[in-house]
This record gives sequence, C-alpha cells and structure tokens, in this order.
Amino acid sequence: MFRRRRREQPEPVAEQEPAAPTRESGPWDADEPHPESDRIDLGGLRLPHNPDFDLRLASLGDQHVAVVVIYKDTTLQLQALAAPRSSGLWDDTKTKIMAQAKGQLEEQEGPFGTELHGELKADGNVRPARYLGVDGPRWLLLGVISGKGAFDESIAGAFVEYIKDVVVVRGDDPMAREAPIPLSRPNEQSAETEAEGPGLSPFKRGPEISEIR
Repeated sequence: MFRRRRREQPEPVAEQEPAAPTRESGPWDADEPHPESDRIDLGGLRLPHNPDFDLRLASLGDQHVAVVVIYKDTTLQLQALAAPRSSGLWDDTKTKIMAQAKGQLEEQEGPFGTELHGELKADGNVRPARYLGVDGPRWLLLGVISGKGAFDESIAGAFVEYIKDVVVVRGDDPMAREAPIPLSRPNEQSAETEAEGPGLSPFKRGPEISEIR
C-alpha cells in the first residue's frame, strides 16, 4: 500500500524592511538607501515638502532644467547635472564660476565641502551669492543662494537642511557631461507664469519660470 506524500507548505516570506541609510544626511541618490519622507516628485529631483518655501521650475525652451526655491526674499536655485562615472564635476565647475566672477568670489569651507562666497554685480546691482556643489554618483547637485540670505545663517541654514533631504534621480540613460538632468511638473499640471529669477548660468538672466503650487 502506498501512502501519498504530504505536500510541504511553503514558509511565508518575511517582508524585508528598506535598508538603512549609510550616511547621516543627503543629498541622496535615488538608488541608495535614504529616509522616506514627504517629497515633491519633479522627475530628476525629489524635493522635501516645506510649506514656508515657494517653488518654481526654470525652463529652457520646453524643458524644465532647474528649481528656484524662494524664502524670505532670498532664492536658492537647484540644478542637477550629469557627471562622468569616473570623477566628480564640482571642482571643474567651481573653477569655471570663479573665472567668470573675476575675483568677486572666494572659496570657503561649508557643510558640503568647498563653497564659493561673494557679491556679484549684474545689471548695475550688487547681490550676495553663495555657491554650493555636491558630487554624487554620475551627477552634480549645484545650489546657488542669492540675496541677503546668502550670508544670513538663519536663512542659509534652512536652505542647507533642505538640500540635505533632496533626492537626485539620475536615471540610466546616457547623458552628455554637464547636461541638465530634466525635470517635470508633478502630474504635469501647473499653470505657467512669466517671472524673473536667477539664471541657469551664474551670470545670465534667468529663463521663464513655471510656478508650482
């Protein structure tokens, strides 16, 4: 007499918790473990939600390439650029910015490493400026704080904490060196308005701005 073998029941698979971040703060790469929080998904960048900040997208033609964050009469421009796999981009970018500034900027150490501080003259006006660069895997996150908050730590500190929770989504597509990582409006639904803002080049007038609300 043969007995039917009892089928073994598969053991339930335990849900795996997300891996813990290996660093205390960002900016983060989308492919590395990072804290889950309320962020605004703009495609190439995921930005922390802060009700005190007004966000605008900067466009060149029909492509969104940077974000302008407005807080207490001070602006923070954030732009993610494609970088080589073999080396960082901030050192080269910093050198180019200083050459264009013609002595108006100097290097200082900041929370992300070497920064550029100074006052820039444009259209007959002098405006304080602070440049921050963070190298990631195949990307550079470039931040430009412009206005009185560039040297007011109560404002600049808020921007620094904001940058520490930014997530950069580089993607796998091949991109030219220094090409802007493209952005998109959340759900592609936002009214576009003309406005004046800091340019994508540190010394050129800004492109059109699409306001996000």
